[in-house]
Amino acid sequence: MSSRGSDGKAAPISSPLRLAYGAESLQFGELYVPKGSSPHPVVVLIHGGFWRAAYGLTLMQGLARDLVQKGIAAWNIAYRRVGDAGGGWPGTLQDVAHAADYLVTLAPTYALDLTRVVAVGHSAGGQLALWLAARSRLPQKSKLTVSDTPLPLAGAVSLAGASDLKLVWHLNLGQGAATEFLGGSPGKVPERYSTASPDALLPLGIPQVLIHGDRDNLVPLAVSQEYVQKATLAGDRVRLIELLGADHFVLIDPTSAAWGITITEIEKLQI
Repeated sequence: MSSRGSDGKAAPISSPLRLAYGAESLQFGELYVPKGSSPHPVVVLIHGGFWRAAYGLTLMQGLARDLVQKGIAAWNIAYRRVGDAGGGWPGTLQDVAHAADYLVTLAPTYALDLTRVVAVGHSAGGQLALWLAARSRLPQKSKLTVSDTPLPLAGAVSLAGASDLKLVWHLNLGQGAATEFLGGSPGKVPERYSTASPDALLPLGIPQVLIHGDRDNLVPLAVSQEYVQKATLAGDRVRLIELLGADHFVLIDPTSAAWGITITEIEKLQI
């Protein structure tokens, strides 16, 4: 799928298109469109940062540039986070849902193949990527239900994802990140955990790949291990790739072997 010039070298990357999917200042994404044949498979990139405003889509720009060189369109999304007006519950989740669904609007103009959309998220973004796949299982009256026809995904990839929000709370990951994100503990706001946490919405009904390093000191490998056990019992097609010696951030280093493994998994899901 790589995009190469006539001399065999990587083709130059066009500047991404900054496109708004909503009226708020943080409701936008950067769309990277490959050269060459179309329609293009798509990856929705969702950055992490424990759902907090201190971290943004710049974390995923290197991955987006690598994807487009390989002939895959990248939709690197921004969204409101804890600390932003309207961020946290429910705005963060609503934004990510609206951003994914906006690909339906973008597809005709940019020749995107909506049958080959894969969500890829890192850390808190891993939770959001898996949650995107679970939206069809939300109650109709949920605040998180923004569409009667959410965009279907071909697969989801969680990179060191915070996939079980109750466990994130129990382990106090990010020094209270789950409490800040959802506005309370599982005991205080149980319905928020049951509609925001992917593990509570299983089975998701699409292939899922979780990639996690055994040296991760921010989101322990056990979080992905427990999710995979639950997803398997629920009947989902799910795999866990454990990376020996890998920490939390090597998974979003586009020059790393870990990212090479992720690219291979993305391409399998888009076949």
